Amino acid sequence: MGSELIIIPIFFGAIFGIAYLYFSTRNKERLALIEKGADASIFVKGRDSRTAPIWKVLLLNLALLLIGIGLGIFLGSLLEALGFDEDVAYPATIFFMAGIGLFVGFTMTKRLEKED
Repeated sequence: MGSELIIIPIFFGAIFGIAYLYFSTRNKERLALIEKGADASIFVKGRDSRTAPIWKVLLLNLALLLIGIGLGIFLGSLLEALGFDEDVAYPATIFFMAGIGLFVGFTMTKRLEKED
């Protein structure tokens, strides 16, 4: 019963620690670059950068992931109808098709970034 009280602060402490390390190291790196005389414009991403908007990338990957999961469930039911064990057919095809969906999303994101 007391373990719930211990896990929650540890979880939030880990999140805080990661965020603190990220921002403090980023600040130290920037200060070191500025001391060496590097141009400060490398810290500002302008509109001329060649990256696609993050919402397009997230939406594309989420859509393809959900399509892959749906296809995995469909193929799992087909495999079950063919006589495969249900405990193996569903998880295997869901993970396989979700992985294929994420890979397709990755390649489409690279192509999307080249177009913009």
